[in-house]
Amino acid sequence: MNAQYEKLLKCLACVRQKTDFIPKVALVLGSGLGDFAKGINVECVVPYTEIEDFPVSTVSGHEGNYIFGTLGDVPIVCMQGRVHYYEGYSVSDAVLPIRLMGLMGAKILFLTNASGGINDSFSAGDFMMITDHISSFAPNPLIGANIDELGVRFPDMSHVYNPELCAIIEETAKECGISLQKGVYVQTTGPSFESPAEIQMFKKLGADAVGMSTVIEAIAANHMGMKICGISCVCNLAAGISPTPLTHEEVKEAANKAAPNFKKLVTESIIRMGKEA
Repeated sequence: MNAQYEKLLKCLACVRQKTDFIPKVALVLGSGLGDFAKGINVECVVPYTEIEDFPVSTVSGHEGNYIFGTLGDVPIVCMQGRVHYYEGYSVSDAVLPIRLMGLMGAKILFLTNASGGINDSFSAGDFMMITDHISSFAPNPLIGANIDELGVRFPDMSHVYNPELCAIIEETAKECGISLQKGVYVQTTGPSFESPAEIQMFKKLGADAVGMSTVIEAIAANHMGMKICGISCVCNLAAGISPTPLTHEEVKEAANKAAPNFKKLVTESIIRMGKEA
């Protein structure tokens, strides 16, 4: 058996010793957005530290729990804090939590993150619905022996961000009176912020926002056949665009300010998605 898949099954068995909850939607909360979990009707909390061989979040603002519960009538599992490649984990470990939620039963993956804005029309605090991504600057999580139990060797990437789910997010934002940008997200490895020259390169490649997560997660979920959507909170303007040096504290502060509208948009979108799934 593939060693990565064997590790996944071990983690799944560990979770199943604690809960038999079957989620329909998997939600990943980005930097500064962990308080969203307070709005969930919680049935069970499983700290990452209680799952054998599971990678643990080490970044401030990422608490490190699986939250199982419901939003409306929709059963969800929420990652309260993600694992990043820059923390020193292998890329396969960085996407293990996503794959595990798929094995738990989740059919939809809702990704969120904090990003730096590249598009000149963006402002700090904007929400950007991810319509596509650029993955060339982070290791592909599918490198190595294919896990045939999860998906095919060469998965198609034409429509990673599901058009039906994106339409739900757009309509929800419109009805809630929340401004919503749309664009392409590029992932770098981090942990250093990007240089001004790199930002200009990304801009020429067609990227609208940049961050240190999400793309590898989307690739792994797409490989498994999950339906994917994502919203990026533009917490600062990227290097060379912003007149001031970038800090993680700035990112968290902007995310906290945006949290009420974020919570409203994500909650209403997931409830509608649950009816469609």
